[in-house]
Amino acid sequence: MAEIRAKKQLGQHFLKDLGAAQRTALALSLAQCSQALEVGPGTGVLTQYLLERPLTLYAVELDRESIPVLLSKFPQISARLFQADLLRWQEPPELLEAPFALVGNFPYNISTQILFWMLERRDRIPEMVGMFQREVAVRICSGPGNKDYGITSVIAQAYYRCEYLFTLEPEAFDPPPRVKSAVIRLERLPKDPPVPYRDLALVVKTGFGQRRKTLRNALKCLTFSSPDALESVANLRAEQLGVDQFIALAQALRHDSDPHPRSAP
Repeated sequence: MAEIRAKKQLGQHFLKDLGAAQRTALALSLAQCSQALEVGPGTGVLTQYLLERPLTLYAVELDRESIPVLLSKFPQISARLFQADLLRWQEPPELLEAPFALVGNFPYNISTQILFWMLERRDRIPEMVGMFQREVAVRICSGPGNKDYGITSVIAQAYYRCEYLFTLEPEAFDPPPRVKSAVIRLERLPKDPPVPYRDLALVVKTGFGQRRKTLRNALKCLTFSSPDALESVANLRAEQLGVDQFIALAQALRHDSDPHPRSAP
């Protein structure tokens, strides 16, 4: 069978480090689910180790060239391998009805979109182990007071415990990317924040939209149910607030605030 060539337009960098692939597969706890969805299996380096875990594996792959290679290597997943764009994919009923873990060497050009795809389905995805460009992984896991802390940090950490697992050098991939990569694990928190997702996203995105300004100025387009809600943090910048403080602001948000929040990055 012909060798698959990585396609730049798909953001493909095929994992070839077997040790890293095995560590990624083993990082799934599977404590709350027995199904997993692998995004972008490519040549199947990670897939082979996922199939050693006690789970039912599904996979979605956009690249048509990869499909026959994967089917020849792993015929046991033929009924659960889908050629599709994850972001436009209609999940099969089995995944709609039961919790599943999300896992993969995510294409760098859509990795943040995959994170928000997961957040939209957070009630069905108790955990994720994913390979990201290192700077994106750092951003997701960063805490307040750090220059990497931002919108993705707050929204992801409001629903998941985020853990940076390990770094991969460019040589772990074919072709090597120009940046380092990292694997992170996200595990659902026991309870959701006591605030609608939409309200939290609006406050966070508005606060970080002008991150050099104090929150008094950055959030002046929003209205809060109490004049005291913003006062205690008014002179701080968004990067100085913890997740719980953003949640408190979102709880105080009045629903006549901006009805058209910008879409997630």
